[in-house]
Amino acid sequence: MEFRIADTFTASLDRLTTDEQKAAKTTAFDLQLNPANPGIRMHRVDGSRDKDFWSARISRDLRLIVHRTDASLMLCYADHHDAAYRWAERRVLERHPRTGAAQLVEVRETVREIEVPVYVPAEQIVAEAAPPAFGAQPRLFDHVADDDLLGYGVPTEWLADARAATEDTLFELADHLPAEAAEALLELATGGTPTPPPHADEDADPFEHPDAQRRFRVMDNAAELERALDYPWEQWTVFLHPAQRAIVERDYSGPVRVAGSAGTGKTVVALHRAVHLARTHPEARVLLTTFSDTLAAALRVKLGRLVGDDDSRERITVSAIDEVGIELYESAFGPATLVDDPTLLPLLREASAAAEEHRFSERFLETEWRDVVDAWQLSTWEEYRDVARLGRKTRLGENQRLLLWSIFERVRSELAKRDLRTLAGVFAAVPERAAESGESPYDFIVVDESQDIGVPQLRFLAALRGAHENGLFFAGDLGQRIFQTPFSWLSLGVDVRGRSSTLRINYRTSHQIRRQADRLLPPEMSDVDGNTDIRRGTVSAFNGPEPTIAVLDTIEEEAVTIAEWIEARTREGVPLDEIGIFVRSEAELERARAAIEAAGLTAARLGGGSEVAPGHAAIGTMHLAKGLEFRAVVVAACDDEVIPLQSRIEAVADTADLEDVYNTERHLLYVACTRARDHLLITGVAPGSEFLDDLRTPPG
Repeated sequence: MEFRIADTFTASLDRLTTDEQKAAKTTAFDLQLNPANPGIRMHRVDGSRDKDFWSARISRDLRLIVHRTDASLMLCYADHHDAAYRWAERRVLERHPRTGAAQLVEVRETVREIEVPVYVPAEQIVAEAAPPAFGAQPRLFDHVADDDLLGYGVPTEWLADARAATEDTLFELADHLPAEAAEALLELATGGTPTPPPHADEDADPFEHPDAQRRFRVMDNAAELERALDYPWEQWTVFLHPAQRAIVERDYSGPVRVAGSAGTGKTVVALHRAVHLARTHPEARVLLTTFSDTLAAALRVKLGRLVGDDDSRERITVSAIDEVGIELYESAFGPATLVDDPTLLPLLREASAAAEEHRFSERFLETEWRDVVDAWQLSTWEEYRDVARLGRKTRLGENQRLLLWSIFERVRSELAKRDLRTLAGVFAAVPERAAESGESPYDFIVVDESQDIGVPQLRFLAALRGAHENGLFFAGDLGQRIFQTPFSWLSLGVDVRGRSSTLRINYRTSHQIRRQADRLLPPEMSDVDGNTDIRRGTVSAFNGPEPTIAVLDTIEEEAVTIAEWIEARTREGVPLDEIGIFVRSEAELERARAAIEAAGLTAARLGGGSEVAPGHAAIGTMHLAKGLEFRAVVVAACDDEVIPLQSRIEAVADTADLEDVYNTERHLLYVACTRARDHLLITGVAPGSEFLDDLRTPPG
């Protein structure tokens, strides 16, 4: 007998208390071990239109709803007695007549009437129809044929409601539809053209359809079921969207990149890609990497949740890219003595003083060394003279470059004399040794948050695996670039043209939060090589309350406002460790802590990759928000001169670089706002950040 689990079951677990979850899991494990277990009292749900729904007793008041046939048993839902029975009475498991996918369909007659205009069949709609009455909402899908709506997976009995949906009723309707149908309607409503799901043959297994696999999975053993139930909110560990699965399992002839705005599942795809490569190539060594230790630690936790003690886990290395480079260097050459800023900056000053008189600032020299000379490992005057200084706005004539090279050559000479290495030099040395030996330390490399990978790191990755089939896989979002200046991937031999995909379904962030955060960024963003991320057409998979923006007169008033907001969320049932507060920099952290204390609650500071302790709200800087998600988020201290940070603006060596400073500050606020799943509060003290005006203003 096949034993399946539905995504509705993992979602229902998340709404139970910890003790109730344990009891439900115990019953689930017992059923998997023996579906006919006589110790589990089961009763058919007589009020359901689907006669294969049964109730299994968990405890005195808790019930587990299963769908049971002679060939299979599927866990569907867990709740208190009456709520569990109501759920089963309102559902039917059926094969969609057009797509062939198995769907859990909500029975239309059991749902409270959705306020929609009177349904008119598609064939009766004519182009010359009169416009809607003044004040009436126009119907969104009059231009879409019934046959097309069915082709998107809309259940037959919900076709009339889909046809009559308006902007006001769309999200309520979407809550009652299977995911593929809801996503298609949302994309249609935002001007997109959804890709219809594949249509299976009549004799095909409805559970093998790609859309069915995103909500129903066969559990082969107790360990797999345990992982699925240990983290019910993180359903990505079990269920993948068909678009995600296609990217994960495809073979690529060269480097590939998956893009998408915050919340569309890029990290999910990167994790599954690493596991897929390890499982399909049993002898392969896979590197899963990212730009920071904190994010690497988070990836390790998520990988454990995805694979548990699976053999593939041992062949996947999860480390920050800088840690990888240093480790490989030391294994090949011995310990490296890396130069730090307290050593490097005096060397730059001394070399500058020894050169002929010039007007280059110390800040300019520092960034020119870091972003051009050292990053690209330029070792001769000719290389520096001819380099395309992408990402550097200041134009330099040959005489100016010659003077600058005299400074940088002195620095290079002094570093060599002291046997000091820069991190970029470490990254350059490792591929040379690998080329000599003919062996690469990794067969496949998967990079998350790739938009913040720098020149030395990308050169290193390209040298190791850039020319190999399936060798490099990048996941990233140009709108979340907060560390690196732009540069050409193509010039380093990493060409993702023709091998790029964009994810457009947002699973993490509600429609309201995503829509407001998107106002911070342009609808299209391009990299130096001309690859364009089109942000239009992204839709959220669920609805939620509107975000709140509050600009207060004093810091004390801000603390009270935040405290009251957090207290309201906890009264609604949001656990404290699912609440995060983010500020621009260390200087504002005390304001976040004061707000938590004003609510009489406790906070834990983010850092080091550790998870938030139960019973504590998380506080941290916006930079640490990368890769995290919370049900409720406060973005605090959004004051004038705090974001964008005035000290960054004043430190700009060239006014032409101001644009990049403003862009990365804007991206930083976007990252912080999009950590929120359901609730978002943005606060500041008057007059408030200039970016708040963008958040308040709908796009034109």
